[in-house]
Amino acid sequence: MGFFVTWRTGNIYLGILISLITGALMGLLMGIVSITFKAEQGISGIGLYMFGWGLSGLLFRLYVGAITTIEGLRPVKIPGLGDIPYIGTIFFNHNWLVYLAYILVPISWVVLYKTTWGLKVRAVGTTPEAADNLGVSVDGIRYQCLVLGSMMAGLAGAYLTVGQANMYADYITAGRGFIAVALVYFGRWSPLGILAGSLLFSMADSFQQWVQVLGISVPYELAVILPYVITIMALAVSFGRVWAPAALGRPYERGTRG
Repeated sequence: MGFFVTWRTGNIYLGILISLITGALMGLLMGIVSITFKAEQGISGIGLYMFGWGLSGLLFRLYVGAITTIEGLRPVKIPGLGDIPYIGTIFFNHNWLVYLAYILVPISWVVLYKTTWGLKVRAVGTTPEAADNLGVSVDGIRYQCLVLGSMMAGLAGAYLTVGQANMYADYITAGRGFIAVALVYFGRWSPLGILAGSLLFSMADSFQQWVQVLGISVPYELAVILPYVITIMALAVSFGRVWAPAALGRPYERGTRG
């Protein structure tokens, strides 16, 4: 939606705003299905994913038709930091959405581990019955987290189309949403751990692009799947240490456990 609105209006910021709103609405829909009606979250999540994928493809074919580029967000080099050899180019010469992602990592950590709301979130994810007994609205907190998380997913989609590729095409995400889910497991639900996993995947993704640019004699298909193979290997290595909230994916009903 971010690309579509930007393409129609020429306003990138309106496109990003619509991406956030669309993400919130999708999260609300997921909440109605999985929290209110207590449907199995894995199946309903896949169904919602297919719906969003199909809807975006339909809108693209109906109103855009052919792959079209737009003027996306421009990189902004941070004075001083952007001039550091190697590091400056890698970390401090991006558009503002990337810098926002940097800022959101420590903010997320503080919110989760240093605020009352974060304590409620963790309680609802591990022992919802105890949180309920203490007067915490389990469904309310889950709705809040689902809508907020879906807004961030919408923002990530906007980044891909108007902040990185400056275009839309089918499969433009290339499975990155599923990689994001895997990185949450790899990072053990910690913002700092997820950041480490994200950097690992990003380095692998950049490496496969450099392999192609430099013309190294590696089959194209092998280079493309390299980031995903590395992610799977990292998950396999850390499998014994993987931790997940005890009530993850389980609908909650008062008077029952899990």
